[in-house]
Amino acid sequence: MKTIHKIILYLLLLVPAANALASDFETGTKSLIKRVLPKHASFFEVAQITADNNKDVFEIEGKGSKIVLRGNTPVEVASALNWYLKYYCHAQRSWCGDNMDLPAKLPVPASKVRITSPYKDRVYLNYCTFNYSMSWWDWERWEREIDWMAMQGINMPLSITGQEAVWQNTLRKYGMNDEEIRSFLVGPAYFAWQWMTNIESINGPLPQNWIDRSIVLGQKILTRQRQLGMTPILQGFTGYVPIKLMEKQPQADIRKKAVWFYVGPGTAQLNPLDPLYARMSRTFIEEQTRLFGTNHIYAADPFHEGKAPVDGDEYLAQVGKAIYSTTASVDPKAVIAMQTWSMQKAIVQSIPPERILMLDLNASKWKGSEAFWGRPWVGGIIHNFGGNTAMGGDLNAVLAAYPAILNQPEKSKQFQGIGMFPEAIEHNPIIYEAAAEMAWRKEKPDTKKWMDDYLLARYGSSNEKVSLAWDTLLHTAYGKSGIVTFMESSICARPALKINGASPNGALNSEKKYRFKSLWEALALLQKAPANMQAKDTYRYDLVDLARQCVADLAIPMQKEVADAYRNGDKAAFGQSAKQYLALMDDFDQLLGTRKEFLLGKWIADARAIGKTMAESDLYEKNARALITIWGPYNEQAIQYDYSARQWNGMVKDFYKARWKKFIDFLSAELEKGEKERYKEEKINNRFNRPSNTGNDFYKAMSKWESDWTELHNPKFNDKPAGDEVKIVNQVYQSWLPTANRLLK
Repeated sequence: MKTIHKIILYLLLLVPAANALASDFETGTKSLIKRVLPKHASFFEVAQITADNNKDVFEIEGKGSKIVLRGNTPVEVASALNWYLKYYCHAQRSWCGDNMDLPAKLPVPASKVRITSPYKDRVYLNYCTFNYSMSWWDWERWEREIDWMAMQGINMPLSITGQEAVWQNTLRKYGMNDEEIRSFLVGPAYFAWQWMTNIESINGPLPQNWIDRSIVLGQKILTRQRQLGMTPILQGFTGYVPIKLMEKQPQADIRKKAVWFYVGPGTAQLNPLDPLYARMSRTFIEEQTRLFGTNHIYAADPFHEGKAPVDGDEYLAQVGKAIYSTTASVDPKAVIAMQTWSMQKAIVQSIPPERILMLDLNASKWKGSEAFWGRPWVGGIIHNFGGNTAMGGDLNAVLAAYPAILNQPEKSKQFQGIGMFPEAIEHNPIIYEAAAEMAWRKEKPDTKKWMDDYLLARYGSSNEKVSLAWDTLLHTAYGKSGIVTFMESSICARPALKINGASPNGALNSEKKYRFKSLWEALALLQKAPANMQAKDTYRYDLVDLARQCVADLAIPMQKEVADAYRNGDKAAFGQSAKQYLALMDDFDQLLGTRKEFLLGKWIADARAIGKTMAESDLYEKNARALITIWGPYNEQAIQYDYSARQWNGMVKDFYKARWKKFIDFLSAELEKGEKERYKEEKINNRFNRPSNTGNDFYKAMSKWESDWTELHNPKFNDKPAGDEVKIVNQVYQSWLPTANRLLK
């Protein structure tokens, strides 16, 4: 009898917990629906269902005039909502415009839809995204992004906002005062590389106001992600410590590491066998858990894009063992999430297979590592580096990639998830919609059919001319040729006669990738959309983006005309071609100014708005300017220049055109000299795609000007769009079509 009473009591105790879970589920799902569809939320009912053989599942069903959305977690219900909007309402919510013009009465599905995901984990975000895109985000922007994540089926986002506070609390316990800690912490545009153990101290010191703000923001982000049923990845401890700690803890075995890409003073690594390692790791995880809780998964990437301070696999194995064991001493459920970008076999194999999740950022490392030696892994796409502005990506490859891995289980072994790991977002929505939707598909869809459905959702209707425009894009920018992520323009390159690329490891766009003229033909077709479609914000973004790519591509042969005229000593041709090239940039700047997505002024205004004093706002603006130009502090040997080049209003006219004007004036003066005395580029030292900072007196002055530009304040740039997109695109098209016809094939 006592046993029966115990069972009854146990079951009664479970009821409040079950009710609480049900309440969280309902609160999370209904709140999201109200945020996304405030005028139509009453049309929806939500219900929780069990997973399908441990696989995530959602259902959509009509019930009278209601639409019932079911899922095993709130993420699945949000995914059901997104599927319903896309395939029943022909609506879309995206980074680059919304089409949410829904009828007063929503369509009710005729039959039940049930879709199961073949993937346990759907991971999102690269460390770099937090700075190349998210540096200045407030809660309103984060709230929208988290809703977008849920609607795209993402259940495992990297979540590192507020790490600076964890480090402050940790280092206070090991002899460092707040001034020293804030000097160790980088400026707010560079956290990604500090948490990846690449740098310390640059473009700071970090204000205390920022740290305090980041705690509140980080807690809000995590609360919402957990409310929606996500499993956020927090930061792990890898032995990376401040160089200053060598002075504060002289008994500890702390070793300097090499400087990363000529940025900053270098970094320091604590020996995993030193007793201080276990103590600091424990403090770090405890402080993080106190501030932000835990979901038992921790990102750890020791020696990312760098070399360990000690050679040999034995040391690397010790690092791996220490990362896991010290984390598990605080959290016995700990799992280490490790990027494969700079993967070390000895580290991976030193962590228990069931306690590690490998993140193959571009799904390229698994084949050469026996699928990570049997460890669970996620395959993903990177697609974008540095936030470079380019229209492109291999749509067919994105739709095909994950099913191809699924269909070879004997090789892919513990493949259990997919991911999107771009270094920057808010561009090329078609690529990310495709990658995210594949979370709910086992087989590759027909690419053309999928694209047509995407366009119907994006624009709300179909049109023959628009379809033909996108068919062209499918075979050019979004075809096989578009797989190259760096498709750069000469406009963004440091001026020179011969331009190989704008960024250190980039390349100019090339007609080998696609006929440049094809995009002008697509632009002509896209402009013929009917008035109701032209009113859509989604259409207007796509129109401007396509025009932007057309102009960016046209600049390449136009710059070559300038260079050829100089080499030929033809003053008249040089003057005319240079004038045209600079005029193109003026029109380009105006075109970009029509969209909020392409505004330097918004980037800077958002940065300055966070400052509580003028000094703080000035620091944040310096960070904002430097990241997207010279990258970090000035260094004669620096190679990260223009890595994050942006085709933005304000950037084009105030930075890129200004550079080119200086170079054209320099060349114009050189043309007054005799042929033998004239500037010869082959005599200039080049570093990674461009003339070095000390190439000659001109480039010494140029590099100083670039650095000085990052120190400017009180922005003069528009932070709001100006002009009608459709009209200005047409003006640019009509103005430059004759040049395109002359220069492009």
